[in-house]
Amino acid sequence: MVPVALVALYLVWGSTYLGIRFALESWPPFWLASIRFALAGSLMFAWLRLRVDAVPSRRKWRNAAITGVLLLLGGNGLVCYAEQSVGSGIAAVAVASMPLFATIFNGMYGEWPNRREVVGLGIGFAGVVILNLGSTLSGSPAGAIALVSAAALWALGSSWSRRQDMPAGPMNTAAQMLCASVALALTAQLTGEHLPAHPSLHANTALLYLALFGSIIGFSSYVYLLRNVRPALATSYAYVNPPVAVLFGVMLGGEHVGPVDLAGMAVILLGVGIVILTRGRGRVKH
Repeated sequence: MVPVALVALYLVWGSTYLGIRFALESWPPFWLASIRFALAGSLMFAWLRLRVDAVPSRRKWRNAAITGVLLLLGGNGLVCYAEQSVGSGIAAVAVASMPLFATIFNGMYGEWPNRREVVGLGIGFAGVVILNLGSTLSGSPAGAIALVSAAALWALGSSWSRRQDMPAGPMNTAAQMLCASVALALTAQLTGEHLPAHPSLHANTALLYLALFGSIIGFSSYVYLLRNVRPALATSYAYVNPPVAVLFGVMLGGEHVGPVDLAGMAVILLGVGIVILTRGRGRVKH
């Protein structure tokens, strides 16, 4: 299941940056994220209850709520906010700093990466820098701050949740999305967002894609990896998503890529390859 989950994260999550950009044509950012996770979380929770999966305890709901707020409000919600002024490719590039934050937070728990993983992370980050230097996409200071904050909060939530008593299996994903959808709706209200009266079919299709593929398939894969492999491998998607996002932007969003961008992507993939080959006996004990 690990290779399948990694492919889902690399390809599906790489495409969601462009999906968010399309959905933002009609939907405001925090309402977009709230409806996305409410839809995906409700579908997953209903399916799991039909399978007679146990409802999480109060303690597990609390841990899922904290994690969901950090990952999906702090992480995804801020990415949606940033993509109002930042292109999809540059957003993925900025979020690729997440594994570096994750290394710091995991190190606080005494789980530092090994030497080869450090090399892979360093090469991957160098590729991100090259990709950023070669990109013709423009950003804004507010968007840049939001993206870096999103990366840090996502890393904090990922590191914290790996050491908590969380709901079992897919129920963990469903609980986090349901809790986060409420927090995102409250944020949308507090920031004065309004639901669109007549959202376009294009935007609604993107929203549905984000809910079904980005949330149910992608987020489920990420939660699975967090519980079963080393942090460096679980977070390696952040280095693959930038080139994937840029390529989707070129093919479907009318964005452009140059020789330096291609060189950055190649370096990123080299760094990720080193991390993957170093996986070894990377199963987390709980």
